Amino acid sequence: MHSNMEETIITSVQNARIKHVVALQQKSSLRREEGLFVVEGQREIEHCRACGYEIVEEYVLNKNVTPQVYEKMAYRGSTEGMIAVAKCKEHSLAALTLSPSHPLIIVLESVEKPGNLGAVLRSAEASGVDAVIVCDPLTDMYNPNLIRASIGGVFSVPTAVCTSQECIAFLKERGIKILTAQLQDSYEYYDYDMRPATAIVMGTESTGLTDQWRQAADAHIRIPMLGRLDSLNVSVSAAILMYEALRQRRTVKK
Repeated sequence: MHSNMEETIITSVQNARIKHVVALQQKSSLRREEGLFVVEGQREIEHCRACGYEIVEEYVLNKNVTPQVYEKMAYRGSTEGMIAVAKCKEHSLAALTLSPSHPLIIVLESVEKPGNLGAVLRSAEASGVDAVIVCDPLTDMYNPNLIRASIGGVFSVPTAVCTSQECIAFLKERGIKILTAQLQDSYEYYDYDMRPATAIVMGTESTGLTDQWRQAADAHIRIPMLGRLDSLNVSVSAAILMYEALRQRRTVKK
């Protein structure tokens, strides 16, 4: 791995380093195996570095790669002509640093669409959530669609990946109230006090939460569905619940 780029411009899409970047974009197995991922765009790269990630390679359009080579590497357009390879971070429960008083945590079970997870991380960054815990994930944290959808939130929001069983034990040990978002047997979300230490748990749009979460919950909450369709996108639902918690926590009792 070359940490210092030469000034020689790369002109061939068959260059081994270029092919490696493309493979990292496309293969989650390679990202896991090598502990590396690709980030595109000047703003995202600067944010990634500012959040403590180690950048090991950088490619700049017309400086060390030609337009043809850049186009081959880029996962998306409009990335300001900059692509970098960075080292992944560990996402263990033990590494999470939570607020000592009343942390707010978002838990996602078996999320399968990287764009949805990225959007949740973006909202978590905006609303000041302490952490996002991803249980039994069906996507990896450095999927290019996830990074793009999070607008850098994946780098700055404390995030852990674990099993649901591990997460339930983690929350119970710390006295963090578990609120499961579900339509059955539930309160409307604005009727539950989210000011104490709280974890809001959401499942997949297709199957919802598994029974282990329903049984572990301290309370079940729901978002009223007034239309004919009974499902909001999970990232929209998560944003509504995050901002309700924020509203409650910022409201001064008179």
